[in-house]
Amino acid sequence: MAILNALQETDVHPTADWVYARLKPRYPNLSLGTVYRNLKKFCENGRAVSVGVINGQEHFDGRVDPHAHFVCKQCGAVLDVPEEFFQEEDFVRLFAKYRLQVENARVLFEGLCPQCQESERDIAL
Repeated sequence: MAILNALQETDVHPTADWVYARLKPRYPNLSLGTVYRNLKKFCENGRAVSVGVINGQEHFDGRVDPHAHFVCKQCGAVLDVPEEFFQEEDFVRLFAKYRLQVENARVLFEGLCPQCQESERDIAL
């Protein structure tokens, strides 16, 4: 439960290494393998989601309500986009047209976050 709590109490979309580093001081017997296994189980049972592999490491989100993510191509930051881009009727239409039974949909935007945009502006000046 400590692993799930750590995941749900942050909005940084952490990696398993991040969760491990957070919890290791309080749980000295914790292993990185245990963190990985539990994060995967939480994703399988719907208590967490994988945002995907970014800069070589898988990132996780404890927020499972419908929302999109934005990944900065420069710094690797993962940000929530609190919008729902698909409605139930979209899934019904996909089933009717293509016979696809959609159970979940994810939206992932990529680009530059505000901080990296500002950095690029400063460099250009």
